[in-house]
Amino acid sequence: MPKFDSKSFNGQAFGKYVERVPNTKKNELAKSRAVGANANAREALKNQTGSLYCKVPYFGRISGNTSQNNDGNTNIATSSTTTYEQGFVTASRMDSWTEKSFSEDITSGVDFMDNVGAQIADYKQEVKQNILKAMLKGVFSMDTSSGTVASAAASEFLNKHVYDITGQATKVVGVDTLNKALQKACGDNKSIFKMAIMHSTVATNLENQRLLEYLKYTDKDGVQRPLDIGSWNGRIVFIDDDMPTEETVDTQGVSTITVTHAPKAGDKITICGTEFTFVANGSTVGANDIEMASTNNVNNTASAIQAKLDAISTGMVSKFTWTVSSAVVTATQKTTAPDAVFGASVSASAEDLTATIAKDTTEPVIGTKYTTYVLGEGSIILDAIGDSHPYEMSRDPKTNGGQDTLFVRDRYICGVAGISFEKPASITASATNADLANGENWNIINDGTNSIDHKAIALCKIVSKG
Repeated sequence: MPKFDSKSFNGQAFGKYVERVPNTKKNELAKSRAVGANANAREALKNQTGSLYCKVPYFGRISGNTSQNNDGNTNIATSSTTTYEQGFVTASRMDSWTEKSFSEDITSGVDFMDNVGAQIADYKQEVKQNILKAMLKGVFSMDTSSGTVASAAASEFLNKHVYDITGQATKVVGVDTLNKALQKACGDNKSIFKMAIMHSTVATNLENQRLLEYLKYTDKDGVQRPLDIGSWNGRIVFIDDDMPTEETVDTQGVSTITVTHAPKAGDKITICGTEFTFVANGSTVGANDIEMASTNNVNNTASAIQAKLDAISTGMVSKFTWTVSSAVVTATQKTTAPDAVFGASVSASAEDLTATIAKDTTEPVIGTKYTTYVLGEGSIILDAIGDSHPYEMSRDPKTNGGQDTLFVRDRYICGVAGISFEKPASITASATNADLANGENWNIINDGTNSIDHKAIALCKIVSKG
């Protein structure tokens, strides 16, 4: 069927468009009760002008540990509560769609802009879902190495709130997975977790083990019928294939370069499509040069090759882990990328560099890691506070014989209960999804001396092979 402006057009029938492409994006995270608001942040950021970031007071608690014995002779030692601050940032989003008037003319009056408008609600849920996933990625990649109170708190949080079973004998979720994960995260406070959001592969595994129980209702006639809502150990389950997955290499391909004769300056070796040239010790070393050792023998040559390859962070070379033992350099595949194929050759005369290139023909076994999030109600703050001009329609009568453009703008408060967004100077107008996914921008709420108890944070991440 011919096309005009990407619209299918039947010149004989002038048939009207009656079907819309089904939306397969479920966006369960965005629609769940895990998404909440913060009244103080909303009050601080509701102004439309210049409101990008705010910090909301977070009050500390008194402790029974300060209680003292009253013997009638001892003065009472006093203490005070501390205060914390929680950072919230705004993320503004915009989009537009243009439809030509002629598209309506040739399809017998079909209003394509109406078709766009009918999908705006689903579109916005998808935008929110992407923001939420970015925030979760950022929170679960917080800095743990700076030696600060914040990094120590992040380390404890990630150690407790991430339950990775991919290295265990049983790599898939089972009867005790959820309870173990939640107990590890929050101990006696694990009741704060109310829902789990998982990939359909994980849900199917639970169903096969009869661990996913679907809720039921009784109709007016007294007949009990199943609902399309499941529960796992009492937590409501949402199934969404938009949850994070990571492709892994369970069985890795291994290749070797065995140096059997030391090189001379000018000898060349090509590894994974990149040609390297050996240069004399002490020479100026270029990006693709390998400096020969002062003692030029096969072992030192292998070490020089390995050091060069290990320092390269881009290209096919980086898709392998490079190790050395004596005169053998070993390439171990670390990615399933299609171009992660070891290839090497030697360009030298017989009396110069000689190396044996061996390629393991074992095909890697590809696996997948699945992330399941277990969350509390309102544990992620994504509050739509609107834009001064959320919707606008523009009519251009000249271009392409006339066209209409719909503009959409949204503005959201972003935050996580118990975790503060620390705005870097680079964010000047709106936080991008990359900003929200950057772990360096998030901290467990702290006052520089102490942090809040991680057991108060209703976020848990389970990583499994299904």
